[in-house]
Amino acid sequence: MTFGVFLLAVVGGGLGAAIRFVTDGLIMRRVTSGYPWGTFVINSVGSLLLGFLTGLSDSSVLDAAWLTILGGGVMGGFTTFSTAMVDTVHMLQKRTYGRFFANSLGMLVLTVLLAVVGLAIGRAL
Repeated sequence: MTFGVFLLAVVGGGLGAAIRFVTDGLIMRRVTSGYPWGTFVINSVGSLLLGFLTGLSDSSVLDAAWLTILGGGVMGGFTTFSTAMVDTVHMLQKRTYGRFFANSLGMLVLTVLLAVVGLAIGRAL
């Protein structure tokens, strides 16, 4: 990896984190259920987009350097596994077991499926 690609990936990570912050705020201002829909939506969309970018790279439509910048950088900053796990642990501590299982298993299954869909779409182009 060149220094330029590294630098762009770092900047992309910051951009992705800023987009996540704004997106989460917009979603959570409109949802009052107490469920972390912002994180759920962000990780789902991020998985779809990362699968898509990876599929484009697999098909040689997207250069590996751009996959690093956009996938590892922007999508890495945008998605947030750690926040999802903290939210899940809080649900367990609060004994909201339905939300706990929906968040842990639901997010895992949905994000993997969306990554597969994105990968298939990216490879098809």
